[in-house]
Amino acid sequence: MIDVENLTKRYGARDAVLNVSFSVQKGEIVGFLGPNGAGKTTTLRMITGFLLPTAGRVRVDGLDAVAQSIRARERIGYMPEGVPLHPEMRVSEYLRFRAELKGVSRRDVGKSVERSLELANIKDVSERIVGQLSKGYRQRVGLADALVADPPILILDEPTSGLDPNQIRQVRDLIRSLAGKKTVLLSTHILPEVEASCGRVLIIDKGKLVGEGAPQTLREKSKSSQTVSVVARVSGDKDHPYRSGAGGFEALVRSIAGVRTVRVTQMTQDVVEASIATDAGHETVERLFEAFVQAGWILRELHVAAASLEDVFTSLTVSEARPEPEPEAESEPKSEPAAPDKQDPPPTEEKP
Repeated sequence: MIDVENLTKRYGARDAVLNVSFSVQKGEIVGFLGPNGAGKTTTLRMITGFLLPTAGRVRVDGLDAVAQSIRARERIGYMPEGVPLHPEMRVSEYLRFRAELKGVSRRDVGKSVERSLELANIKDVSERIVGQLSKGYRQRVGLADALVADPPILILDEPTSGLDPNQIRQVRDLIRSLAGKKTVLLSTHILPEVEASCGRVLIIDKGKLVGEGAPQTLREKSKSSQTVSVVARVSGDKDHPYRSGAGGFEALVRSIAGVRTVRVTQMTQDVVEASIATDAGHETVERLFEAFVQAGWILRELHVAAASLEDVFTSLTVSEARPEPEPEAESEPKSEPAAPDKQDPPPTEEKP
């Protein structure tokens, strides 16, 4: 349903996306992951016709996304990260407007709006003015918009941003219910949602595809690593180079052979909580334990677990220096592309 071949987007001398290729089959739910500025949103915008690629090709349900832009977009329900809405309209009024723009027949508009309201779980605010809704509700109005024309393909960019835990669960359940019925490409930073919803994962970093496969397959490929979760408290002379808070803790851990990455998750007074990716085996754990004792850190907890999807993501994308965010980090446009016309004009090139 989605075929991306050597897709490249270049801004001046910088490649925002470089030679990215992948396919998403009919009925698949695929997670699209990457750090901020990695090229995720730029890639999604090229697939959906918002951006012209510098090179490469995108086919949507067999249609060229550039040469047959309007026909390709008719098959996509796109929810951008910053959902562009009309704040002065009521929710049901807005969705009727969007359904008509997307070519839903007048006879079917009412049913389509009711179905999208129910799927997005926003029937209770159908007569509210969009601009008066919370961010979470506005996100779900954007999801209803993506669903209103019943497209075969859904492309969702951070659909759970701004939602509370109950709303996130509802969206996750909705996405899972679409398996086999619709093709879904889901971009998100919430890795547990990817593991719960997606049958396959694509990982992009610095504009390049660096990982692909089922979550379980990616974890199995990382069996050479493990995660050590640590809770430790500093004691004694705090002027010691390895006892100066989170910085001293990180310096100590990084000095140990077999440690790949260290991430301090919480620092409260003298207590540090951290997640440490290490080579598999007991040797590195034993070296960690010995180093903590010698440096005067008192261990409260130490747990060893096999690599998670988060560990895989970190190992494939972590770097000492991250480039400045690309143009995808800019605010979304106020409105989506024009409604389908009789002819297929090419999308307008966006300036960086």
